[in-house]
Amino acid sequence: MAHVPPGGAGVGKDTIYRRWPSKGPLFLDSLLSLNQDVLDYPDTGDVLADLRQQIHAAVDLLANPPWGPLYRALIGEAQHNPAVATGLNDRFIRPQAGRTIARIKAAQEQGQVSPGFDLDLTMAILSGPLYFQLLITHEPLTHEYVDRVLDAVFAGMGPRSQP
Repeated sequence: MAHVPPGGAGVGKDTIYRRWPSKGPLFLDSLLSLNQDVLDYPDTGDVLADLRQQIHAAVDLLANPPWGPLYRALIGEAQHNPAVATGLNDRFIRPQAGRTIARIKAAQEQGQVSPGFDLDLTMAILSGPLYFQLLITHEPLTHEYVDRVLDAVFAGMGPRSQP
């Protein structure tokens, strides 16, 4: 068994703080290093099934350590640290939103989603209830809750029949 010196594995605070000036950027890099590929979208030809699969995977990550606690801590840090807020938005939230919008846009082009539906609004409507549950009410995010949100959104997003 290797001997670990008192205070850790030989990496000093100065080394850590040169790389990460505060815990916020450290949390962000930790978060981004975990399971990023799990949040990629499948494209099975059924946008609702694809969104369901991807959002279920995200919920599964957020329900358990290390992702859930890291993400909540990072969002808390972003509230008073503009650099963390910018990093979180630029490196995680915007890219993930972009992937979601791209998947819905592809479905829109295939006729699965109304052509006039606002894709940015769709992203806000999909993510809002999840963040509300995760950060405000602290109720568990479940697959059943995700399914209810998706069913409600897609009731309004579906293609409209022509009169």
